[in-house]
Amino acid sequence: MSLPITQLGSLQVSRFIIGGNPFCGFSHQTPERNAEMVAWYTDERVVETLFQAEALGVTTCILRGDTHITRVLDSYWDQGGTMRWVAQADEMGKTIADGAQFCLDHGASAVYLHGGLADHWVAHERRDLIDLFVETVRQGGVPVGMAGHMPADFLWAEEHLDVDFYMVCYYNPSPRRDAPAHNQHAVEQYLEEDRRERVATIARLTRPAIHYKILAAGRNDPEEAFAYAARHLRPTDAVCVGVYTQENPHMLADDVELFLRYVR
Repeated sequence: MSLPITQLGSLQVSRFIIGGNPFCGFSHQTPERNAEMVAWYTDERVVETLFQAEALGVTTCILRGDTHITRVLDSYWDQGGTMRWVAQADEMGKTIADGAQFCLDHGASAVYLHGGLADHWVAHERRDLIDLFVETVRQGGVPVGMAGHMPADFLWAEEHLDVDFYMVCYYNPSPRRDAPAHNQHAVEQYLEEDRRERVATIARLTRPAIHYKILAAGRNDPEEAFAYAARHLRPTDAVCVGVYTQENPHMLADDVELFLRYVR
């Protein structure tokens, strides 16, 4: 099966990208749900899911930049997997440069700044740290991007940064101004006005955007969610979707089918 493609700088990617939050137990629902996902997604099951995605025409995965994911990716690639890794960098080590370099050293084909860090650093005017991240990835010779949950992040980036792509969350589930890390015990909110504001922001951006949390972490009806995203995807944009195969072994195939139905 082939999927529509786009470019993130020099990197060609499928416009449907598999995300990795469920692989790491980030359900964005409850601590109990997080624990279920961690128990289910053994290394072997993650590798199996990546091969399922590849068979459906997905060429790209978006996964965290940590030792768990690099171990799984090494196993997947050793078994003949071909998907490219777009890596989420955070402060893996003492600085954001350490986090970016970790991803580069372990085979990332593109690297983007963690959305919580972007929210926090833009709010506190820490351009020095964002510039350090961008410079480190540029020196590694791969495309560089920035994620975020706030429209202000991207409007600021349009004025101040030279990046290749954005990761735009449809919602702001839990504010990151005071602390950039995700609080797994926080009660998150998914507001319709957030979604409308984010797609309006995307329409103004000059770089490709990867739309994420289009399903509101499992809260939105999948058919409605993919139809909505398709109406707001520009030709250069893509979607990133995570799946939980214990809940539905066919979830990935179902999502790809919905994506193709509405995007085509």
